[in-house]
Parts: sequence; C-alpha cells; structure tokens
Amino acid sequence: MKIVVIGGSGLIGSKVVSKLSALGHEVIAASPNLGVNTITGEGLAQVLIGTDVVVDVANSPSFEDKAVLEFFETSGRNLLAAEADAGVKHHVALSVVGTDRLAESGYFRGKIAQEKLIKESPIPYTIVHSTQFFEFLGGIAQSGTQGNTVHLSPAFVQPISSEDVAAAVADATLGAPINGTVEIAGPEKIRLSDLVQRYLTEMNDPRKVVSDVHARYFGAELTDEMLVPGKNPIIGAIDFETWFTSQKKATV
Repeated sequence: MKIVVIGGSGLIGSKVVSKLSALGHEVIAASPNLGVNTITGEGLAQVLIGTDVVVDVANSPSFEDKAVLEFFETSGRNLLAAEADAGVKHHVALSVVGTDRLAESGYFRGKIAQEKLIKESPIPYTIVHSTQFFEFLGGIAQSGTQGNTVHLSPAFVQPISSEDVAAAVADATLGAPINGTVEIAGPEKIRLSDLVQRYLTEMNDPRKVVSDVHARYFGAELTDEMLVPGKNPIIGAIDFETWFTSQKKATV
C-alpha cells in the first residue's frame, strides 16, 4: 500500500513510518519541514496521489486555546478534502482517551472538533484514542510547577510508551476501517500526582508533587474517570520501569 503519515517526522510519526516501511509498504513522511503543509495546503494534493491510507498524527504547534482550535479545524478540513479528491480509502487519526469528557480544556476542544470533521467526512476512518505518553511526563510536571512544588491532580491515568502507541497506530493502518474508535493504554493504572512524583524522583529532580484535586490538566479539572480507558482497551507491553530504563540507556 501507499501510506502517507501526516506529522511523519514527529515522535509518533517517525516510529509509525519506520514500522510500516519495514513491512514493505510505500510510506511517505509528510510535515511542513518536508514540504507538506495541511494548514496552507502546500504539497498536499501531490503527496496524496495514489495513496491508500492517510495516518494523521500531527499536533498543534501551539497549545493556546484559539490557536489549537484553528489548527485542528483548518488542518482537518484541508486534509480530508484533499483525501476525498485523491480517493483515499482509509483515514487513521491519533487522538486522546477521554477527549469527549474534557471540553473544559481548549486543547481538547480542538481535538473534539478534529474528530467531528473525521466522523462527518465520507472517508472510512479509524480513530485511535491513546492515554498519556510517558514521554510527556516532563512537560506535565512543568505545567503544574510553582516554585519547588508541582501541583497536579490525583486523578487516575494509565500511561503508555510512544513505542506501544506507534505499534497500535500501525496495526490500525493495516486493518480495515472501523468507522469508530479504538482505545489504547499502558499496563499500569496510577494516580497522575503519584506517577509524576515517581518520574521526578527517578530523574533526581528535587521538586515535590502536591496532590490537588482542583489542579487543572491543560485547563480542565479532572475526575478519576476522565483520562482512563473504558472496557477492553488494547494494552501496551511497556511499563514505566521498562520505559525509564530504556531512556537512561539511550542517553548513556
């Protein structure tokens, strides 16, 4: 198959490209720095000629509420219209577990808008809802930092490695469109505040996490159910300890 990966040079996209290429497919990584821009439309029609499946793992370069919404709406409209013109048979998109429960957050309002466009498009689709990536723990800690403390919600999360995310996205790409959503999560359910403290401790970071039920997660106040999957998610193989050990080895 010919597969185009939008956001193909990023954390998840580069891994998806590698996995699908290794299986013998014609895989093209597409991003603005590679000459394909879903906001301006640059290079979009050309790259989609003869494409069977489009995988969209691109993310907004800004997390500001208005900018996020504009990114996902503009990118989604342009990409889906170009796919329809090119006769693409399957649209695969990466989104977040709990998106529909997090409309209080500007970022998640952007993701809700993106998913709405996908569902209303005539192109068969699969949406992969992932829990938080281990790779984002540093950014999550930074978002709650106040001096030497980190204020975070004690709501449950079930974090996953980017390697497991990429594997699930690749599997969805090679499968038939389900015109629905599949959920993926890591093997361990843990409170967000506890997880980030564990990460900081392993990093020898002196900051201390303060568990605060009113601490906001990218603008939203969390409950225990918001960021965890429902019944029968796909469970990744890599737990926190395995992931962290691999990160340490990679930096040696």
